[in-house]
Amino acid sequence: MFVIQTLFMSQEEIVTLLLKKDDKAYSVLYDMYAKSLFAVIINLINDREEAEDVLQEVFVKIWKNIDTYNESKGRFYTWMINIARNSAIDKLRSKNFNKSKKNLSTDNFVHLLDESNKSAFKIDAIGIQEFIKKLKPKCIALIDLLFFKGYTQVEASEELEIPLGTVKTQNRNCINDLRTFLKV
Repeated sequence: MFVIQTLFMSQEEIVTLLLKKDDKAYSVLYDMYAKSLFAVIINLINDREEAEDVLQEVFVKIWKNIDTYNESKGRFYTWMINIARNSAIDKLRSKNFNKSKKNLSTDNFVHLLDESNKSAFKIDAIGIQEFIKKLKPKCIALIDLLFFKGYTQVEASEELEIPLGTVKTQNRNCINDLRTFLKV
């Protein structure tokens, strides 16, 4: 009988089993990464129920699109985080989500404020905050807008009052700096 030992599975092993559509690998994947991916999603959406729905969508996308993962383009974890982040941003930009937020009662605003106060803890739960603190202040501001608040590069350009080309260059340089910190 084949038993998956979650503590000893590498990302490569998980990817291999997912490519074979192994149901047990899906369970292992969920157990290992649900909290981290949820932290990324809730940080953008700030609504627990909606974030949980997006998390489920993310795992379905991972399952269905595992064959598009390319190890030469980056780590599996990074690939999954990008799916989570993009799915959360898609949800934020959807018409239904925006309509539902327009009809909030005043009781919900207190809940949203409480959740937003905890967002620093949620980001720190996945460990990225310590690395971001090491970056230059302009990188911190740019990464905050682009990756944690879901701004487009055009919106970040307007918010920071700098040309779009500068945003693109700084984003690339900041991500490279972050990669350097992560390799150490």
